[in-house]
Amino acid sequence: MAAAADSGAARHHLRAAELAHFDSHFAWRLVREQVAFGQRPAGSPQLRALAVKLKALLPHGKFEAVPNQKGVRNVIGTIPGRRPGIVVGAHYDTLATPKGFVGANNGAAGTAIVVEIARALAAANLSRTGREVRFVLFDGEEPPSGLPEQSGDFYDSGLRGSRAYVARHPGRTARMILLDYVGNKGLQLPREGSSTESLWSRLRASAGAVGTSSYFPDTTETAIIDDHTPFLRSGVRAVDLIDWSYPGHSLEDRLRLLSRKSLDAVGRTVIELIRRIR
Repeated sequence: MAAAADSGAARHHLRAAELAHFDSHFAWRLVREQVAFGQRPAGSPQLRALAVKLKALLPHGKFEAVPNQKGVRNVIGTIPGRRPGIVVGAHYDTLATPKGFVGANNGAAGTAIVVEIARALAAANLSRTGREVRFVLFDGEEPPSGLPEQSGDFYDSGLRGSRAYVARHPGRTARMILLDYVGNKGLQLPREGSSTESLWSRLRASAGAVGTSSYFPDTTETAIIDDHTPFLRSGVRAVDLIDWSYPGHSLEDRLRLLSRKSLDAVGRTVIELIRRIR
């Protein structure tokens, strides 16, 4: 009897997720609004002001301070459900240098997609019998010193928000989906080299189901240290969606290089992946 009830509840959860509608117009507006705040390094007044707006947009939104990092805080939303659950994440801070860097794709695009996925799934009234889904906007991904992302000590100087989240919530996460450079024109998201192959395969199957396969080629690129890395090191299956060919550390990273179609393709694909993770 219990098994039958569980099966019915699971079907309800899947149908609800299927009804979720990703609004790419909303996501695009949110990218523009973030860029309008200007350069947004971790702990800065402008980033903290943006965080207040983002928190209000997430279901059950809250702040979570990053220990020993003054003014640095993650923004977290939650759709309740079974644990261990799913984390959908992006970083919302920008580089501290070069001066004037506004991070249209390196920060704003992934953040906007995460927020809109959260809104879409919350509006679809996901059943509590599905897995918990947490939407985590990481602060302090960029190191305060402005070191290159692939420098030898980037794991310890950057990734401050994701390392803190993993340490604070052991055993809470089963799958992690990271959105990084995901909004550019000509978007191509091959498998990042360290991403879990089984989860990546499910992502590509999800892309096939929603007609976005052309954005996710069946190839593997270099391994990258990113906000998914602390999750991988804690034993969580994780994927990093990142178009590493994009000039993400350049002043060229502005709205003119982005595409609403790319936001839409990534958003719809990730919603379908969440629907398939039981």
